Amino acid sequence: MFSKFTSILQHAVEALAPSLPLQEDFVYHWKAITHYYIETSDDKAPVTDTNIPSHLEQMLDILTQEEAERESGETGPCMEYLLHHKILETLYTLGKADCPPGMKQQVLTFYTKLLAHIRQPLLPHINVHRPVQKLIRLCGEVLAAPTENEEIQFLCIVCAKLKQDPYLVNFFLENKSKRPEIKSPVATEGGKENALSPDTGQSLAQEQADHQDEPQAAAAVSTSSPTSNNNSNNYNLVTSLLNLTKSPDGRIVVKACEGLMLLVSLPEPAAAKCLTENTELCELLTDRLVSFYKALPQSMDPLDIETVESVNWGLDVYNLKEDAAVFTGKRALISFLSWLDYCDQLIKEAQKSAAAVMAKAVRERFFVSVMEPQLMQTSEVGILTSTALLNRIIRQVTSEALLQEMVYFLLGEEREPETSATIAQNPLRHRLIEHCDHLSDEISIMTLRLFEQLIQKPNQHILHNLVLRSLEERNYLENKPQEEREPLENGQPHDAVDLEEDPLFGDDLSPERKLSGSDWLSTSPPQSPDHSKSEGKTEVHKIVNSFLCLVPDEAKSSYHVEGTGYDTYLRDAHRQFRDYCGICQRWDWRGNPKPFEKCNLDIPFFEGHFLKVLFDRMGRILDQPYDVNLQVTAVLSKLSLLPHPHLNEYLLDPYINLAPGCRSLFSVIVRVVGDLMLRIHRIPDFTPKLLLVRKRLLGMEPEGITIDHMTLLEGVIVLEEFCKELAAIAFVKYHAAASSSP
Repeated sequence: MFSKFTSILQHAVEALAPSLPLQEDFVYHWKAITHYYIETSDDKAPVTDTNIPSHLEQMLDILTQEEAERESGETGPCMEYLLHHKILETLYTLGKADCPPGMKQQVLTFYTKLLAHIRQPLLPHINVHRPVQKLIRLCGEVLAAPTENEEIQFLCIVCAKLKQDPYLVNFFLENKSKRPEIKSPVATEGGKENALSPDTGQSLAQEQADHQDEPQAAAAVSTSSPTSNNNSNNYNLVTSLLNLTKSPDGRIVVKACEGLMLLVSLPEPAAAKCLTENTELCELLTDRLVSFYKALPQSMDPLDIETVESVNWGLDVYNLKEDAAVFTGKRALISFLSWLDYCDQLIKEAQKSAAAVMAKAVRERFFVSVMEPQLMQTSEVGILTSTALLNRIIRQVTSEALLQEMVYFLLGEEREPETSATIAQNPLRHRLIEHCDHLSDEISIMTLRLFEQLIQKPNQHILHNLVLRSLEERNYLENKPQEEREPLENGQPHDAVDLEEDPLFGDDLSPERKLSGSDWLSTSPPQSPDHSKSEGKTEVHKIVNSFLCLVPDEAKSSYHVEGTGYDTYLRDAHRQFRDYCGICQRWDWRGNPKPFEKCNLDIPFFEGHFLKVLFDRMGRILDQPYDVNLQVTAVLSKLSLLPHPHLNEYLLDPYINLAPGCRSLFSVIVRVVGDLMLRIHRIPDFTPKLLLVRKRLLGMEPEGITIDHMTLLEGVIVLEEFCKELAAIAFVKYHAAASSSP
């Protein structure tokens, strides 16, 4: 009660007294604080019952006013006094002792406001960064401490200052071999007076120890990375933030994560090395990711996993009752995806070498240790859930380093061409590709979706590993001179009809086969001496017509339904191809195929495990469920859209001369059409049934009586649509090539 009265009286005196020069006023407030420790005998009273908070606030106001009145960058006498008399050192000592109770909170607030409000750079001063470093060590020591909020505010302002001047981080990499700090006398009952003389709060031993550090700190400014060759540094700023990420208060956790985000982005190599080698940052990321993943239910609906709202770390709102009502495990799934997003963003922002180390840690400690056994299990329910989760992870990852490590985990690092003997070289890759042709349609569809997602990611190794390495030497083409060739066409027997002689593929098209925008169709891409037809690439209109006319008239139903024409695919193909070109722009994909003279055509051709499974499934399109067919054709169309010359040739040119025993996408479809022609005549009222099925699929007809041969009829519809899609892709790609040629 008496102290409160004294405080009121003092404020009244100050209000009536004439204004002192700033420096005198500043010194007065500081002396008032030091005199408290000399004069008071009750050190149990909380600091809020004293004048200390008021004096500290006044000191801050004076320093701010002084800076505002002086030219930019000029240090005033009050700031000089603070630095010369090591006021921050003394405050640190008092804060560490928390004397009087609550003093630590006041000191943290003073440091935070000082760094935030003063514009001139303070951290380069040894009498600033040294006590700041010491105060950092006090943060995060105790979970759920009453000072947590002030601690995180202080740490975040330090991080923000380092972000502004990254070289300053070298002051905060502390050598582990440094002697332990001597206990401050202020912590003992009889040492208050010593702690305040000469205004440093340090013993002689501490002064000497700190002065030994000064050359190292000064060197930091001149070399900018004095610790680059030293592996034994503490990064206490990171350690304190890591401790605060374990706080039960979600707001503290988010602020700590934000501070780490700032620190990992600093470009200083010494800091990046210390971050990954001498802190537990990698362990925090991976352990928490593993913990959240293991908290997920063993079985989840893939649709729930796929459709749960996009998650940004730190923004997910808890509503356990509502989440549980939507589907079991939603809260656990959002927590996992939220932390995954944080890991991804952290690696994305991180300095390059630190990003690589963190991404490798996620690969080894999460993907390999936890996810791989889940993906390799034999339980169909487990396979389906883990594949759906992996698909969601692939969709969410955007950082280059994490994507690279994830791709190496899934596909391996091999780049040489596959052979039928080496397809099982990487067990996980082999298993995932085999799952595209699993007995369970659900697993097949989910795995195909996974690969569809994967081939759309901006990573060249994905496409090279899955497809391009098998096409690199173009050994799918006939290698014999023209006169020695057997009369094979598209892998068909010698008695197969030439496409250009077959009326099915002739230029005399019926009105419904005519292409819109036919004035563009004569456009041909640049000539290439490598091509076997007319010493140049096959004309666009022949390729387009080949795909459009592949399905016979009696098996077509789209021209009976409005809005299902070829034109709609043209618009989609143009947009998607443009997007792919943007992704692939930085990759060295030349405009023309690799010249024959540079190709090793004697190596036996193997289409690769991935294309083999896709072609096998495509060959069974008339006997597979509708949803499976949609997914198979979706993956093949994505591959066809890629702007690589060998894919253009192998997937989209019907007129290439295939080597014996080889197949292309077109030759697979030709075989399917041949099979279809035999089956059509066995089904009465084939065309009307086909049209009815199409209308039902479009929702134009209600579900009625069961139609025989439903799987076949749905397969025919998918086949027709896929051929139109390939025709549109071929046209858009060749038109783009012609437009870009000189």
